Amino acid sequence: MKKLIVILIAGLASWSCTDNCRQTRTYRATVPYSFGQEQIRTGIGVESPRDLENPGKIYAYGNYLLIGETKKGIHIIDNSNPSSPKKLSFLKIPGVIDMAIKDNVLYTDSYTDLVAFDISNPTAIKEIGRRMNVFNYGLVDGVSWYYDPYSKIITDYEIKTITETISTNCGENNPVWPIYRGGVYYESAKDAFNSSGTPSANGTSGTGGSMARFTIYDKYLYAATQSDLLVFDISTAEKPDSVNKVNLGWGAETIFPYKDKLFIGSNTGMYIFDNSNPAKPIRQSIFQHARACDPVVVEGDNAYVTLRQGWCGQSPNQLDIVNISSLTNPFLIKSYTMDNPHGLSVLSNKLTLCEGKYGLKSYNVADPNDIKLLQHIKGINAFDVIQLGNNLLLMIGDDGFFQYDNSDPKNLKLLSKIEVVTKK
Repeated sequence: MKKLIVILIAGLASWSCTDNCRQTRTYRATVPYSFGQEQIRTGIGVESPRDLENPGKIYAYGNYLLIGETKKGIHIIDNSNPSSPKKLSFLKIPGVIDMAIKDNVLYTDSYTDLVAFDISNPTAIKEIGRRMNVFNYGLVDGVSWYYDPYSKIITDYEIKTITETISTNCGENNPVWPIYRGGVYYESAKDAFNSSGTPSANGTSGTGGSMARFTIYDKYLYAATQSDLLVFDISTAEKPDSVNKVNLGWGAETIFPYKDKLFIGSNTGMYIFDNSNPAKPIRQSIFQHARACDPVVVEGDNAYVTLRQGWCGQSPNQLDIVNISSLTNPFLIKSYTMDNPHGLSVLSNKLTLCEGKYGLKSYNVADPNDIKLLQHIKGINAFDVIQLGNNLLLMIGDDGFFQYDNSDPKNLKLLSKIEVVTKK
């Protein structure tokens, strides 16, 4: 018996010794950093063209194309020849996420501020107006920033890969930790933190994608924050004037104008607003759905809504087609299963839908009860898309910016691309 006890003790000692060792692990995390408002207000300037690194939202204006470099600035591109786009300049704007243009005036966010720029000369852009402290928080790629009005400090977060050495069980071997967010494990930071136009009544404005939070109608700029619809009178470009704020609850994500209506996509439903009085949009109804990331586009009596699993919800990945012939009583026509739907665009019954890492799809939606897949382009990462007329399609994604000849939706032809350059 004594001999058995000695053997057991020796075994426990051996197990304890091998258990206590060092291991290096690598994981991804959001790391906070803070700075004062003066840094965003003195950090604006026009620079020479630069590479795409972290492309955000896209906006088309005449022969010009604007591509957001998330929270860094905006690439200004001459797109008069879509087969050979030319970079003109880079407008550095700290904290920029969204944009809209009317009559050669570009409006953007810059963390807390709304800023107006004269872009009549795209290589010599000038700031002409600023309304301070209109935004207290923001959200992009699932990561929030916020502003403390007492300290006047902005706190933002960036995704970093962290390597550290810790004491752990030697038998464990997990060199890369996936991110846990919203009840789901993700293998990459981009997957974890990614959720994604109509001319104005007067004047010349541009076209944004379905992921836009800014849009312009008549002499008003609309900005959808996570909780409110903000309305600004921009009749005097140098002095954007805040005229209204409409509470949306929490979770607003996108805004899409159609005729004299506004459609707000949120992670719980689609809000429909009558905008016949542009200074005072009036909510008509809400089409509710399961919690999900939710951009929306509209044509005729139908709204097209993509629902995507991710940080904002766990709804099935699908496309919902909603009848909006009665704005006060929208109803679901049919749902279609998708892979990982992001932004979308519809024009003349041609629906183009971004499927994230699963590529780009083209549909005929003339019959909403029986839509037809016309083409599926794989091997690209698609985030948002704009159809300009019947011949040109613009698409942005993790891989870069792509332009297609869209005259035959069964055979989209690549015209040009501007690839993302990863900095070492």
